[in-house]
Amino acid sequence: MTTELIASQGTIHSSKEILIKDLKRVVGDADELLKEVVNSSAEEFTAARVKVQAKLGEAKARLDSARVAVANKAIGAADATNAYARENPWKLIGVAAAVAGLFAALLLHRR
Repeated sequence: MTTELIASQGTIHSSKEILIKDLKRVVGDADELLKEVVNSSAEEFTAARVKVQAKLGEAKARLDSARVAVANKAIGAADATNAYARENPWKLIGVAAAVAGLFAALLLHRR
């Protein structure tokens, strides 16, 4: 279970890096196209707008797929936690009691 979570975190991190590079590339492309559009005709402006819209569409699609991947990983982690809690309820009760005892000791120590 832990190795799966570590592996998925690596996958999420690499996906995030790829997404950031893609978004930077889209912004750079849009900036270049805007510079070109300043001295262009209506036809060139229309072509540039179509290019920008296509690049933004690609970026939105990648962002959406990254969102879905992260949501799926979160659901998997929640399911694994739920399964562990159902299989080991007494361990969790013991940990919760220990944390509550520690918290109570800290509060009493302050007085």
